[in-house]
Amino acid sequence: MFSHEEIKRYSRHLIMPEVGIQGQAKLKQASVLCIGAGGLGSPLALYLAAAGVGRIGLVDFDVVDFTNLQRQVLYTTHDVGKSKLNQAKARLTAINTHIAIETHETRLSSENALGILKPYDIIADGTDNFPTRYLVNDACVLLGKPNVYGSIFRFEGQASVFDATRGPCYRCLYAEPPPPGLVPSCAEGGVLGILPGIIGVIQATEAVKLILGNGEPLIGRLLLFNALKMQFRELKLRKNPHCPICGPKRTITQLIDYNEFCGIRPHEGQLSAGVSEWELTPEELKGQLSNGRVKLVDVREPHEYEICHLAGAKLVPLSELLNRLNEFDSSEAMVLYCHHGIRSRDAVEFMRGAGFQKIKSLHGGIDAWAQQVDPTMPRY
Repeated sequence: MFSHEEIKRYSRHLIMPEVGIQGQAKLKQASVLCIGAGGLGSPLALYLAAAGVGRIGLVDFDVVDFTNLQRQVLYTTHDVGKSKLNQAKARLTAINTHIAIETHETRLSSENALGILKPYDIIADGTDNFPTRYLVNDACVLLGKPNVYGSIFRFEGQASVFDATRGPCYRCLYAEPPPPGLVPSCAEGGVLGILPGIIGVIQATEAVKLILGNGEPLIGRLLLFNALKMQFRELKLRKNPHCPICGPKRTITQLIDYNEFCGIRPHEGQLSAGVSEWELTPEELKGQLSNGRVKLVDVREPHEYEICHLAGAKLVPLSELLNRLNEFDSSEAMVLYCHHGIRSRDAVEFMRGAGFQKIKSLHGGIDAWAQQVDPTMPRY
């Protein structure tokens, strides 16, 4: 089964009684699908490839961006603008020529999820959004496959193994997604670049343990990591008898797309097809500013304001808006903006309810302004 080169490559595994020839053979025969080739997917795929997992699948549809390089260690500066999957496949193949790398350059959906996941033994979820997270969980439950889960935000991460055949699934922990806008994405809230490396390596470890059949996998356990405190905590999880997907009286029997269900708004850097009546485009704002007829309000955080801001804008973080309404004149025309137009739209909705009618949100936020009006402005 192994060439002389493979014997030498995996020698540090082979001399471990917990792995040995039989364990390495299991790794070679195994298949893992990594959903997402970003912050978590990068270390996850790198270590699975190095360990000798025989078939690794990658699901992604994005290109490499400069903002990825702070944490997505699969890619280099020369990869910016290129397909993530093409660059990831080349890098992983260079690490280990004895394995197969399969790419699925598509957005996972209710129509293709079961077909993509079915050929793989283990699914590793490295996604950064709730619609895909629930879709992956439900597909894994329906297919009876283990879901090696990881998530990250700012300085904190989580990891677990959701396997409905032996324990709880993701819905047993979070039956429903949080209300839209309650949990910011990493694009809005940021993430310590090292954090996905830690959580991604934990996911790789769990996948290898599942393949070998050794150790105690994180089934029924949620591992919590705080990088600021350098502290790990563990929560015990139980199967929810009322779970809508893995419970005895399941109500979910097929996959659905969760974008509308989760209230998902445009992804970072992407504008939605239409502009609502309470929004205006960067070009429209430029015209209003040239006429001096509008007041600007920046609802981002102070550290974001320091990176870049529109001249003359008043900084009022969204978290302080409720207590600072008295600083605004309801008869004055105002335009609120944030990074990508999500927080400002929430702020406009709130202020409209408080009696402010001459108020709009900048569609696409300051990032759209930088792209469409002022290319000299730094983007983040």
